Amino acid sequence: MALQATYFGANGWLFDFAGFRVLLDPWLTGPLEFPPGPWFFRAELNQPWPVPERLDLLLLTQGLPDHCHAPTLALLDPSLPVVGSASAAERARRLGFLSVTSLAPGERHQAGELTVTASAGAPVPQVENGYLLEHPKGSLYVEPHGYLSGDLPAQPLDAVVTPVLDLGLPLVGAFVKGMQVLPQVLERFQPRVVLASTTGGEVRYEGALTRILWQKGSVELAARMVESRLEPSRADSEPGPSSRLIDPVPGVSYDLMEA
Repeated sequence: MALQATYFGANGWLFDFAGFRVLLDPWLTGPLEFPPGPWFFRAELNQPWPVPERLDLLLLTQGLPDHCHAPTLALLDPSLPVVGSASAAERARRLGFLSVTSLAPGERHQAGELTVTASAGAPVPQVENGYLLEHPKGSLYVEPHGYLSGDLPAQPLDAVVTPVLDLGLPLVGAFVKGMQVLPQVLERFQPRVVLASTTGGEVRYEGALTRILWQKGSVELAARMVESRLEPSRADSEPGPSSRLIDPVPGVSYDLMEA
């Protein structure tokens, strides 16, 4: 086993680096609500997910409820090490986690053989985090709103976890820029696998906010964009195999080194 990924819907993932297991932005049970209350935004999972076993790290990109879901985090062992953006780290401490590391963009954290490098993510409104994860068994980049920091160097990665759709609000514009960022992500990282995230999973949405949201793009359009990117083979200058988009099924584990 090398690098595996399991999706839980919305922003939640489990990454398994040959036994080193990282839980990202989990929402596993209970409703998800945004202030000022459920009349504004409420979401429900079609089914709850059990807490994954043998976790080594909790990784949080943002301090917002859809990334730091308090009812889910309350199910986790408070001794589980946490790495997060400043707002996420503050929230994790308030929830009782005992070992919390706050990373600003550009800072790194070493967890066993895993190197976590924070990059500037979405401004919602404070700048949150994306992450570059590098391990002897695989590498990936993840940012849930489609923001790509110019400070991240170009390098080939095994996988990228990114939204592939744009979501926005009237007068505000797009706050998830997956369709816009996808060409940049493909050029910068030449990933073997692109995992569609953020807008997927079996989730029911309701509330005033959902009635004015707009969406641009589609998984099918993103798949064509990903598959059309040809990379040079190592043997010669002829085009090599294209990247592959996975629109993940929640609960299914994907071996990213064989995809």
